[in-house]
Amino acid sequence: MTELVLLEDGPAEAERRMLLAHGAAAAMDGPFLNTFVAMLTERGIATTRFEFDYMASRRLSPKRKPPPKAELLVQQYESTVQSVRGRMPPSAKLFIGGKSMGGRVASMIAARLHADGQIGGLVCLGYPFHPPKKPEQLRTAHLLDMSCPALIVQGDRDPFGSRSEVGAMALSRQIDFHWAPDGDHDLAPRGASGFTRRGNLEAAADAVVAFTS
Repeated sequence: MTELVLLEDGPAEAERRMLLAHGAAAAMDGPFLNTFVAMLTERGIATTRFEFDYMASRRLSPKRKPPPKAELLVQQYESTVQSVRGRMPPSAKLFIGGKSMGGRVASMIAARLHADGQIGGLVCLGYPFHPPKKPEQLRTAHLLDMSCPALIVQGDRDPFGSRSEVGAMALSRQIDFHWAPDGDHDLAPRGASGFTRRGNLEAAADAVVAFTS
């Protein structure tokens, strides 16, 4: 196992902290998470980022390991939760989540951790409801009866699950949504839409603040 490296932003004594994992192809310090973390920090939410072993190994070797199945990443995410909680003030609240695949892995352990009082909720940034152009391959079985409060930030036209597609799914009432207007998987709108990527990200960060409050 690669040595765990945590990338932390915001004060150590913050009352709210969010643990974020990366997507399948981008590292924890990729452009999307760098920008979004900065917005959360400006709004008073401290963040901790980490990389799954396959991604961390890419920093040490030119050989690019492909991501394993999400189910095989659950144990590392859960052990990272324990590591981060041990460094937090006892009164602080921890939220877990991530970008795309990272959020999906977090969603697999969220109900159990919330029931145990270890986390306050789940935040997924672009949840991969299904592979692009394969709407029949749903990744939602555990979301049907999700007992943990959750916020999914999703682009209207995300190829991994658009607003029209997700609207037809029978998901748990514990899951709230924030929809980025005309947004893709990174919440970016098309140029002629009248919306901007920056504006969509700012609104998404405001939604996360409201949810964690």
